[in-house]
Amino acid sequence: MNIIWQYLDKRGAAINALKDYNSMAYIIEHTDEEIANIHDDMTSIGSPAFSDMPSGSFNPQSGEIRLTAAIDEIDVLRERYRQAKEYMEWFQPAWDTLSEDERYVLEQFYWHDEQDIYAICEHFDIERSSAYNKKNRAVNHLTLLLYGKA
Repeated sequence: MNIIWQYLDKRGAAINALKDYNSMAYIIEHTDEEIANIHDDMTSIGSPAFSDMPSGSFNPQSGEIRLTAAIDEIDVLRERYRQAKEYMEWFQPAWDTLSEDERYVLEQFYWHDEQDIYAICEHFDIERSSAYNKKNRAVNHLTLLLYGKA
């Protein structure tokens, strides 16, 4: 094993992976729809803009340029989808292994716009310091599930 791997911030990486979960789920749910929209735009004919003002020079390759740009955009979407699927295959088993309480704490702390420590305190009827300790234990457990023992 390379010495560099012992200095990797696994806990920080686990927190970043947790924060990326919702965006990866969104990518998986909406990529097909986005690709279909691009295909529709590729097959439709652009309508000319009628105006009294003279336009620039006519570009005979404009249709080709539009098609290649759409193909490039589809390639980017497919690569993004592939990465999201790979992420979910790696992250979801660890997430499912966590207890319901651990998932609740991590969701409240990392998936909401504001870190809602008070919701955790009310839910478990504990003090703030205990809620932070519960959050730290949940993050450590997730880190262990994602990256194994250090």
